[in-house]
This record gives sequence, C-alpha cells and structure tokens, in this order.
Amino acid sequence: MEIKTLGVMTGGGDCPGLNAVIRAVVKTAQGCYGWRVLGIEDAFCGLIDLDYRSPHGNQWLDDDTVRLIHTRGGTILGTSNRADPFRWAVPEPDGTLVERDVFEQVLANWRTLGLDALISVGGDGSMGIAQKCVERGMTNIVGVPKTIDNDLGATDYTFGFDTAVGVATDAIDRLRDTAEAHDRVMLVEVMGRHAGWIALHAGLAGGAHAIVIPEIPYRVEPLVDLIRARRESGQPYSLIVVAEGAVPAGGSASTLGPREAGAMVRMYGAAARLAEGLEAQMDLDLRLTVLGHTQRGGSPTNFDRVLATRFGEAAVHLVARGGFGRMVALRGTSVVDVPLIDAIDKPKLVDPDGELVRTARSLGVYFGDEP
Repeated sequence: MEIKTLGVMTGGGDCPGLNAVIRAVVKTAQGCYGWRVLGIEDAFCGLIDLDYRSPHGNQWLDDDTVRLIHTRGGTILGTSNRADPFRWAVPEPDGTLVERDVFEQVLANWRTLGLDALISVGGDGSMGIAQKCVERGMTNIVGVPKTIDNDLGATDYTFGFDTAVGVATDAIDRLRDTAEAHDRVMLVEVMGRHAGWIALHAGLAGGAHAIVIPEIPYRVEPLVDLIRARRESGQPYSLIVVAEGAVPAGGSASTLGPREAGAMVRMYGAAARLAEGLEAQMDLDLRLTVLGHTQRGGSPTNFDRVLATRFGEAAVHLVARGGFGRMVALRGTSVVDVPLIDAIDKPKLVDPDGELVRTARSLGVYFGDEP
C-alpha cells in the first residue's frame, strides 16, 4: 500500500531516548520517503479522543519540531500508562471508574485522521496493545522497544536502560561515601518491577555488598550475617541495592494496594520492608534512599541516543517495506525486526544461574538466598 501519513506515539513510562526516536522517525520519514508525520499525544489517548488536551494534543511533526530534541529526556508527545484502549477507564453515573473496550473508537479516529501506518514506541504493555490492535484489524503497526527495566523479550537491549543504570550507579557511588563516613548500612531502592537488571548492573558497577532482585526471593537472615561479618572484619558499613519488585521468600511484591481501573499496580516499599526486617534482628544505623523517577529523567547517554536513533530509523524503513505487526530489535550489534508476539511472549528476566549473577557471587555479593 502507499504510505502518505505516518503516526508515531510513545507509551508507558517515560525514559531517556524517546525524543531521539521521534527525531529519527520524522527525519527518515520525510527525508527518505516524503511522508507526513503526525505525533499522537499521550500514547493511545490521542487516538481514543481526538479532542484530547485540545489544542495541545496531536501535532504535525517536521524538522523544526524535532530539532535537537534527541539530547532531552522525556518525550515531546507525552506518554501514559493508562492509555489501553482495551481497558479504558470510563466513569459511571455514580463516579466510579470501570474498564471498557473502546477499540472501535480508536479505529474510527484512525480513519478520520487519515493514518496509513503507526509506529508505537513502548515496553511490554505498549507492545501487547499493539499486538491486540493488529489482531483486531488495525494491522499497519510497527513497534519500537523502550523500557529502562530492559525486560522486553526479543531484543538484547532497550534504550533508556543505560541511562538509568548510570543514574543508579552514580547514586550508589555517592551513598557509599556517606555510608563509610558514618559506619551506616545504606539501602538504595531502584526501579525494576519484575526484572532486576538495573539493580544487578548498578550494584555490580557501584560495588554493592548485596543486591536484592525479583528473580531471587530473599531471606533477611543471610543479609544480617553479611552485615555482621563485615563489621567483624573491620568494615562497619554496608551497601545494599534493592529492586522495587524484590520479593521475600514465600511472600509477594510490595505495592500501594489493588490496581486502579485503567492503571497498573503501583510498586511501593520494597526497601522499607527489608529495612524493617534488618532492624528487627540487629542494632543498626540504617538509612534508606529511593531513587524512584530520577532514573527516568535527564539527558540520555550517548549509547541510548544512538540506539534510539537506530531504532527510529529502522522502524520507518520497516514501515516502507510493509513489515507490519513487527518490532525492531537489537541482536548483538545489528538492528533487526521480529514479530510483535515474540516481544511479549516471554519477558527477559535475570537468570539466577546466569553469568552476571555468578560474577557477582564470585565477588562476594549477597542476594539474600545464601544458606
């Protein structure tokens, strides 16, 4: 089919590199093919409601719009993790929110806007929505993988991860200084809902003494033993990195409660729970730092800028070839494309018996599962 108008949207949590993708999409689509590019506001929100945030909603993009945006974090199109058209939160007469399937409305608005194809940039949630759209008849979609958690299947790396690890590593370096100065135990909570890649990479890079991740359920006792052993050896401070999705053995992840309509479950309190467990078993001067959304913001690293740019350029060429229902991906050093279903079929989690965990254990790092 002939492509004249290409849509692009960013969904899920923001991360450094999104603007670099948008820039690459616009410059490649216009420079190589002469297509118009429409930026869709806040993921599918701008397709569900054409008056969404009017007049600052969907916008036509050109060279002037995207000039130098690759150096900035965030996304000029906005994003949302509450924009699933298959479970859109709609208010009832009594004010309660219920989830509705509004995909037919999306399909109608797609036709109204005259879109010929769409590039959806996001993580597993966004790629899952894109796959559902393809199955329901909105077939001309190409995916671009994004998540700081690096947990999306079928790609070796996602952009945003390198920047997030850098932020976390810098924080660990700084906290080690004050931990050592005060003989304290420092707990650093980083993002990682289901996958501990940020905690593992930043913990290794920052020289943490323990790393607690979702893939390895922990017990408090081994971590107490670690802290005591370090004290007895003349090292009265300890540094522990905790992923937000860390799970105690036989327990569940820490959250703010049940999932709200149209939203994801919010993670909360993993490091605080571990801190309470440690303090219940020994006398500690303990401090807790939650990095939270600082890992999502800021200027992307050069690695993330380049990877995001390569993904955006490759996605446009994939559209031109009619490679719909597929996602661009990094395999080794090459950008390839894979079926969307492969990206969401199985998340990429830390292997408890894999090389990185083995390396950490060889260096004496504890994971809380030690005998």
